[in-house]
Amino acid sequence: MITYFLLVSLAVLALAILGCMYRLLIGPSTPDRIVALDTIGVMLLAMITLLGVLLKTTAYFDIVLVIGIITFIGTTAFARYIERGEVIE
Repeated sequence: MITYFLLVSLAVLALAILGCMYRLLIGPSTPDRIVALDTIGVMLLAMITLLGVLLKTTAYFDIVLVIGIITFIGTTAFARYIERGEVIE
């Protein structure tokens, strides 16, 4: 039963990522695209975590931490670029 719910959750997250991809490609402004990219990163984290639970392994949790750090740094860099025009002063 839990396997069924995990598979449904993965499918729903995949559909949500497709919706965010639309916003990323067609978004009316740059901040909208940055938020969509950050949301895709968070959903990828959730998908990898669900995959780890589904496969009953903890090997993927290190990958989740690395992707989370990279997503945070990337979003911060994009926001800083929009605000100041440069990332590193």
